[in-house]
Amino acid sequence: MKISNQMNIQNVLKSYNKQVKKTESADKVAFANDKVEISSAARDIQVARKALEEVPDIRTDKLDEIKTLMASGNYKPSAEDIVEKLLSGVESKNI
Repeated sequence: MKISNQMNIQNVLKSYNKQVKKTESADKVAFANDKVEISSAARDIQVARKALEEVPDIRTDKLDEIKTLMASGNYKPSAEDIVEKLLSGVESKNI
């Protein structure tokens, strides 16, 4: 499509510009500041997680005690104790 008369287009644009209300300055809108609040339960969970991260995976004091008993030949757990410990570990994982 070829537009041959550009003067008519300019006139249309001028009349359109007159009809459109231009804002001189944007009205200042008061925005409320966002605020995040952590519940007391969430804070307790954060404290518990931090404490859990600080606990070592291996209790070296207990491990050293067992190593000493094994080296001296005095470590003789009963079969019931072993089964009880194995099952208590399984039960706690299922919870």
